[in-house]
Amino acid sequence: MSSNETDLRDEKPQFVLPLVVRIERDAPPSRTDALETAARAVLEILTDDRSVGDGEWAQAMTDWQDARIRKVVRRARGAEWRRAGALPGISVDGAEAEVRVFPPVPLDGWPKELAKLQVSGTDLDDPAPPGPVPDGAVVLWLNPGLDMSAGKTMAQTGHGAQLLWWAMDDADRASWQEAGFPLAVRTATPEHWAALAASDLPVVRDAGFTEIAPGKTVAAEGSPRFAPHLRLPRP
Repeated sequence: MSSNETDLRDEKPQFVLPLVVRIERDAPPSRTDALETAARAVLEILTDDRSVGDGEWAQAMTDWQDARIRKVVRRARGAEWRRAGALPGISVDGAEAEVRVFPPVPLDGWPKELAKLQVSGTDLDDPAPPGPVPDGAVVLWLNPGLDMSAGKTMAQTGHGAQLLWWAMDDADRASWQEAGFPLAVRTATPEHWAALAASDLPVVRDAGFTEIAPGKTVAAEGSPRFAPHLRLPRP
C-alpha cells in the first residue's frame, strides 16, 4: 500500500469492530482458546448474511473496511456480559472461551453498554502448552518477540484471520466456512518467525497505537485443505 493510499484511508471516517470476551473471576478461559475464539468471531461476522449485500450491518462493515481495520477487545463478566449479549451481535463459543462480536461502530461512538467495559484486565494464561495443530486447521503464528496482553493479541489474531480470508480464493473460502473455520493460534520459534515474516503469506502489521511499537505481529498460514497456496514451501 502506498503512502497516498494510507493517507486516503486515514481521511475516511474511522470505525472499530468491538469484541467482548467473557472473563469470570472464578472461571477465566485459557489464553489460546480465547485467541482462537476471537479469530473465529471475526470470520463469523465477516460472512454473516447481515454483513453483506443488503444486510442491516453491510454499510457499517463497508465503512469499517474502507478505513483502518481497527478491532478493540474488552472484557465482561456477570451482568456486564448479559447486557452485552442483549445488543445486536454474534456470540462464538470455544472450548472454554465465549466471545461476542458486534457490528462496527464509530471510533468515538460506542454503545454505552460496551463503552463502560474495561480494556485492561484481559491477561489470561494457558494452564498447559497448546497441543499439536489439528489436521486441516489454518495457523495464525504469533511473533515470539512480542509481549502483548491477551486482549491485544485477540485483536491481532482477528486481523490475521481477516487477512487470510481476503487472500483466499472463492473455493477455499467456501470450504473453510463450511468446515466451521478450523484454525489454531501458536507462537512461532524465532527461526520460523523470520521465515514467516519474509514470506508472501498474509502478515499483520500493527500501527503501534497501543502496547507495542509498529511492526509485524501475526502471520497467517493456510492449511493443505484450505488455501494450500498460502503456505511456506516445505523442504
